[in-house]
Amino acid sequence: MDKILHNIANQLNKQDGKMVIGISGHGASGKTTFSKKLLTLLEGKGVNYINTDPYIVNSDVRKHTSIQYEYNNEIHQSKMTACHPAAHHLFSLDRDVKMVREGMDFYTLDVPYERSQLISSRNNLTIVEGMSVAFSNPDLYDLKIYFYTDGETELMRRGIRDVSERGMDVEYLRKTHDERRIQYEVFMHPKHKNFDVVVRNSDEGYWVEKDIE
Repeated sequence: MDKILHNIANQLNKQDGKMVIGISGHGASGKTTFSKKLLTLLEGKGVNYINTDPYIVNSDVRKHTSIQYEYNNEIHQSKMTACHPAAHHLFSLDRDVKMVREGMDFYTLDVPYERSQLISSRNNLTIVEGMSVAFSNPDLYDLKIYFYTDGETELMRRGIRDVSERGMDVEYLRKTHDERRIQYEVFMHPKHKNFDVVVRNSDEGYWVEKDIE
């Protein structure tokens, strides 16, 4: 991943003028780790960072929302996960990215897990990171980077994060993982075609499937 990071950081450091970079992928795909390392490499350049998790509809609402979809010629019905576009406040996200592009100052959403931060028009680079980016208007971003991994790796990583760090019940995680992954394959993964860089990864390494031409 270091090679990918340094290549992109070098390109961004050479850019003049304002740029908005969108980084997305499913949960535990590696997008957040990549974003934080990229921010470190760009330290001193002046970078805005927008985490799109606050634009996801609250899980207390989603768990009461049942959706129907087809996968491998079978009809599925399950609660809506964050892999579905309707689980995101896309109008609000697109509005805020447009404000960045128009050079307007504003504060990010204030949520319990992340304090509000100023998005400054004085910064030329803005990184917008999270699942919501995949469903956002791709024309709003100058560079789009997408991460994904296989289902088993995702389950293992989510187990470490959601169970160990967030206190989720492990049995509930296992029970909901398969259907969440199907919704990802149906609704979210096809969006990777809109991205400039596509990176597949596992704990064994990273593979660039699509790069900047």
